[in-house]
Amino acid sequence: MGQCYGKTNPTAGNDPNVDDPSTTTITTNVGSSPNRPQSPVRSGARGGNGVVTVKNTPGRSSNPSPWPSPYPHGVSASPLPPGVSPSPGRASTPGRFFKRRFAPPSPAKHIKASLAKRFGHGKPKESPIPEDRGVEPEQSLDKTFGYNKNLGAKYELGVEVGRGHFGHTCSARGKKGELKDQPVAVKIISKAKMTTAIAIEDVRREVKILKALSGHKHLVKFYDAYEDANNVYIVMELCEGGELLDKILSRGGRYAEDDAKLIVVQILSVVAFCHLQGVVHRDLKPENFLFTSKSEDADMKLIDFGLSDFIRPDERLNDIVGSAYYVAPEVLHRSYSLEADIWSIGVITYILLCGSRPFWARTESGIFRAVLRADPSFDDLPWPSVSQEAKDFVKRLLNKDYRKRMTAIQALTHPWLRSDSRPVPLDILIYKLVKSYLHATPFKRAALKALSKALTEDELVYLRAQFRLLEPDGEGRISLHNFKMALLQNSTDAMRESKVLDILHAMEPLAYRRMDFEEFCAAAISTHQLEAVEKWEQIASTAFEHFELEGNRVISVEELARELNLGPSAYSVLREWIRNSDGKLSLLGYTKYLHGVTLRSSNTRHH
Repeated sequence: MGQCYGKTNPTAGNDPNVDDPSTTTITTNVGSSPNRPQSPVRSGARGGNGVVTVKNTPGRSSNPSPWPSPYPHGVSASPLPPGVSPSPGRASTPGRFFKRRFAPPSPAKHIKASLAKRFGHGKPKESPIPEDRGVEPEQSLDKTFGYNKNLGAKYELGVEVGRGHFGHTCSARGKKGELKDQPVAVKIISKAKMTTAIAIEDVRREVKILKALSGHKHLVKFYDAYEDANNVYIVMELCEGGELLDKILSRGGRYAEDDAKLIVVQILSVVAFCHLQGVVHRDLKPENFLFTSKSEDADMKLIDFGLSDFIRPDERLNDIVGSAYYVAPEVLHRSYSLEADIWSIGVITYILLCGSRPFWARTESGIFRAVLRADPSFDDLPWPSVSQEAKDFVKRLLNKDYRKRMTAIQALTHPWLRSDSRPVPLDILIYKLVKSYLHATPFKRAALKALSKALTEDELVYLRAQFRLLEPDGEGRISLHNFKMALLQNSTDAMRESKVLDILHAMEPLAYRRMDFEEFCAAAISTHQLEAVEKWEQIASTAFEHFELEGNRVISVEELARELNLGPSAYSVLREWIRNSDGKLSLLGYTKYLHGVTLRSSNTRHH
């Protein structure tokens, strides 16, 4: 939901038994948020162009819809203008269809060949019927949202411009006020289809996120929310330039590398903003980026926050949501955070550069297997002609280990996208890393300081930019006050809702001292991310030389186990990390130790 322009659902081609998962949105839930109603299957959540449950649910059903129309006497009973039908529950209307959105990744076929043939009007794709999970009686659900009730007095609804599974979008025009005579988009969500408390909460959260997130040029503008007895109406900016997906197709299936950079920078910029505010989108795909106009240099806007959520800095979510081709491995493992969005951006970038999907199958389960087990191909055409920097960029985003992925802001400073003329935003990652550093043991901090002295110039570009954003004093030092002010300068209502500022409490040790750039580098580097760099072995060896000179003292197996919060069962492994000759860490032990536990529990701190 939340999109201000939409597409009709594609079919899977002529085979009625084969589901086309290219735009399928998956939503299941095991209760990721303590403040949200819990359910084992989130089949009532609202997605973009499709919803499918992953557990024992057919991808296509011939059964009639179990939800009656909210207007049993026909469209004439609807308060909507002529030609605009009520919001659908789990159905779609005929429209433009693609046989298959993208070709298989290996061998990489040019996308235009497989997309040249478009269908006209066809049978709409029927939606799965949710599992029986004890849905609450509808009369017990409170469907009042407290929104304004005078939509008709302020806006004149126009034609339908997009349709999804739980609502549709109409163009409209303001009748009075600041938006008088201005075109807007109105998303219409039927209350009759809100059959669970979770579905109602999803609508509340989407409106809350749209209202709380503001101030970024690549974020769709939210104007207001309205309701009546039948529907909820979300009024937003109207984007008339079409989807990024259409733009890809119009360019023959892929972008030239320089043009792709312009697109990726806009995507990373707005996602970095969302992540700093504590919002994870969870459904990033080309269909959810719209151009403001038909102009070639029109800006893109991120839309559809129907699957988005607020997330605290150290929180892990566990509900499986998103669109099948773009879902990250850790989402399927039910433990993920902001890094899941970065994976989706990696998939989009791969498509932009070569016109094929990195993970492809004809069924949802096949896609999930590919995401979990397969590696994207960088050997087939056109990858040999793509720059090494671009390939490295995509690989750093599509790393199956989420800890090794770049953040959105680190990606903006990657050599492929780096620009001195573009300001670098503040990254929430440095707060997480500095917090861990402050709670680490002296031995761990010495190991990190040695590692920071071996950093390459590429890594230092990002760290220098982040240090400048903290506005060090005249002596080049920062304290807790600097971290606090930097966050407050970027704060929106979303940051307060997601409790991002709470991370400052865990950084209290910095209130009593100051940190120079050298120590900041040690505190703000991630060993896991560095391990994904091609020169990692060289970096580790150089760092170990510094560690030998400055901080490698004699350490017993028992002490090392306490450092890592490990029990006696790990002693046999840890002995391999310590040299017999002098009782100090070996190179193997040093690199393994860097990957160990940083925060020690309170019951071991006194040892």
